[in-house]
Amino acid sequence: MSVYLKLIWAYLKIGLFGFGGGYAMLALIEREVVNPGWITEQMFTDIVAISQMTPGPIGINSATYIGYVVTGSVWGSVVTTLTVMLPSFLLVLYASHFIHRHKDSEVIKGIFAGLRPVVIGLIASAALLLMNRQNFPDNTFSILICAVSFLLVYFTKMHPIWIICLAGLGGFLIYY
Repeated sequence: MSVYLKLIWAYLKIGLFGFGGGYAMLALIEREVVNPGWITEQMFTDIVAISQMTPGPIGINSATYIGYVVTGSVWGSVVTTLTVMLPSFLLVLYASHFIHRHKDSEVIKGIFAGLRPVVIGLIASAALLLMNRQNFPDNTFSILICAVSFLLVYFTKMHPIWIICLAGLGGFLIYY
């Protein structure tokens, strides 16, 4: 089977079962691209970092980059990007029509109530996935930066951009 067909299959699964957005998809993306050996764990960590810095959804950005890395061509990027978007596009197209017709249904309300904890769990899984030695060489300071950031957001209502800047400055001063 060609690498393009393998990428299509992998990213169809990611696009179809990656509920909760890009961060919730990270565990599934890792399983589909690192485990087969297409990229290393270190490359995956770097791709996540690059995908976070570039505008757009992290799932699509990482798909574009991984498609290029795996195939060595722009066509790999195009294939993975379109493939990861296709299931979501089709599901949203159908779901919007269905939900609009049944928006007052208790079944629909119950489904969404059941999905909320799943999405939270997937995002927590992504956070744990990214807590590795490549991202956090010294856990003590990383946990301290995380705790201070949380406390600032929770108690001072400081704007998140300022907290990101302060965390970056703190990380630079501690690790550099």
